[in-house]
Amino acid sequence: MVFRTLLGLIVSFFVTTSLWANEAGELSINPSHPNQYTVVEGDTLWDISGKFLNHPTQWPQLWSYNSQIKNPHLIYPGDTVYFSVVDGKPRLSFSRGSESYRDTGRIPSSDTCVISEEDIHNGRTSFAMAENGKLSPCIRETSQKEAIRLIPTETIAKYLTSPKVVSVNELNAAPYVVDFAGEHLIAATGDKLYVRSIIAPQSMTYTLYRAGTTFKSPETGEILGYEAKYIADTTLVQEGDPATIVIDKSISEIIIGDRLMPKAEEQFTLNYFPRPPEESIKGSILYVLNGVNQIGKYNVVVIDKGTQDGLLPGHELDIFKRGRIARDTYSTIKNDEVKLPDEKAGTLMVFRPFERVSYALVMKASQAVHVLDKVQTP
Repeated sequence: MVFRTLLGLIVSFFVTTSLWANEAGELSINPSHPNQYTVVEGDTLWDISGKFLNHPTQWPQLWSYNSQIKNPHLIYPGDTVYFSVVDGKPRLSFSRGSESYRDTGRIPSSDTCVISEEDIHNGRTSFAMAENGKLSPCIRETSQKEAIRLIPTETIAKYLTSPKVVSVNELNAAPYVVDFAGEHLIAATGDKLYVRSIIAPQSMTYTLYRAGTTFKSPETGEILGYEAKYIADTTLVQEGDPATIVIDKSISEIIIGDRLMPKAEEQFTLNYFPRPPEESIKGSILYVLNGVNQIGKYNVVVIDKGTQDGLLPGHELDIFKRGRIARDTYSTIKNDEVKLPDEKAGTLMVFRPFERVSYALVMKASQAVHVLDKVQTP
């Protein structure tokens, strides 16, 4: 469902971003840009734009200066993008890869198959005039790979619904598993659980969560929220104290004390268009999901700023590697130390903000990034 929603919103993404970019001012061209670039599998629109621009968020403005690439979402691996400057304005053009399309339709050689690349991409049926004067379906197979996307959506898809960040009150007030039905030591799909307590249910479907990481402000130590890790989907069988639920699907072993929350029918507006926040944001990376130590491109991180700070989906922040403390052995001051300057290390994009923290995708990393490195408005 998430992917279908995303595909349906790509068009609105393109239009909205174009409107924003027209107000973005002068394009900042990457001084080391190539004159041409051949798209490879795994590239994103962000990656390609970054080869020509210092700020990939200006990509809609760059695309708008060309007449050949009408829709950058229909660029494919194997296509070559060319960069030039005409009358003081940057221009893009492109050519299709030699193996972008393969026609295997069998129609008489005297026939003309009226079909365009746009027809292929949009799934429209085309017809050819056969020798008997009748229209016949023109069948074409294509070896074309998937068109490039703005960002690697599969990287963030699993974080759009779970886990989530909740307050301590939400977690403590939620019903919890008190025992398993029958004599099971481990509960699995199809098993029943007893939960305290669901007296007046607002829903028949619930999600089991387990308390995860506690997110604290690195500056004050204040608790900003608690990670609620997704464990299972369940259905309420019998309300009460205890209530009875049945497990529909689980990804992990269920234990006594796991918390139950109504399954939210969240609507995600995935029409991200990267742009700087309107407010000045200065924060830190708190955590990296998936248990890696060093943070790189396309890792998902948690930062200590959220909606109450003005962050929205699509907001772009620069990452700065915290300067280390170096001993100055030549100083006249005994045991003198100097704080080295922070260095820009990459860029991230917020895709799921909560009240006081946000999930963000690292879009660019010029060096290794670590927990507690800084983030700020570009």
